[in-house]
Amino acid sequence: MVKVYTIASGKGGTGKTTVSVNLGTMLAELGKVTYLMDADIGMANVGLLLGLQDAPVTLHEVLAGKGNIADAIYEGPAGLKVIPSGISLQGFQEADPDRIREVLTELVKRCEFLLIDAPAGISKDGVVPLAVADEVILVVNPELSSIVDALKTKILTEVVGGHIKGAIINRVDPDKTEVITRKMEKVLGVRVLGIIPEDPNIRRSSSSKIPIVIRYPASPAAKAIRRIASDMIGVAYKEEETVVVKEGFIDRFTKALFKKKQKS
Repeated sequence: MVKVYTIASGKGGTGKTTVSVNLGTMLAELGKVTYLMDADIGMANVGLLLGLQDAPVTLHEVLAGKGNIADAIYEGPAGLKVIPSGISLQGFQEADPDRIREVLTELVKRCEFLLIDAPAGISKDGVVPLAVADEVILVVNPELSSIVDALKTKILTEVVGGHIKGAIINRVDPDKTEVITRKMEKVLGVRVLGIIPEDPNIRRSSSSKIPIVIRYPASPAAKAIRRIASDMIGVAYKEEETVVVKEGFIDRFTKALFKKKQKS
């Protein structure tokens, strides 16, 4: 059965898109046919994180009726399929977010997991992704403003008939994970799906346009994401052996990994 998850946050800057990219990559690495769609049509960042900012056909064109969804699907890391949004303001203005339902109908025929990276905050563009998913996953930082905005997003999701699966707490002090989990579950009223610790390798991997679960698989954040993905597919978490490779190999591997055109 296909599972559709919308990854949402109440405010920008929580690391939502980074979580979406790495969680999708890990699901694909664990053998699941996984698609990641960037539904943040106004502030699209999935393509930027994966080196797809120059993709000729994006979700913008599809939502504007100027392109087919099959042409907007690109090969990502570990076999992840990526549907990026464009970065132009004109594309954003022409895109009709209500057409996401049509796109969803087509994509669920192709995959086992579909992750939707939703716009941050409460807006018209953000309502549709909350409503169409099977479940919504909140990405929250352990700070007051992020928690308050996550609560608003939770309420909005319930109002539009959506269901909250739980929350991923991102950028947490490694020494406070147990305390944070208890507090967050009490305040948010949802299950904490996982804690991702603050990790400098996140920034390094983003700069290189390689997900941290691939570039630094032994890092604390990568291990946390693997735990969350393993739990989502119902398998026991297994810590992978770390493979040390030279920088030159990584660079060559990256060029071959990110293909601009979908394989038919």
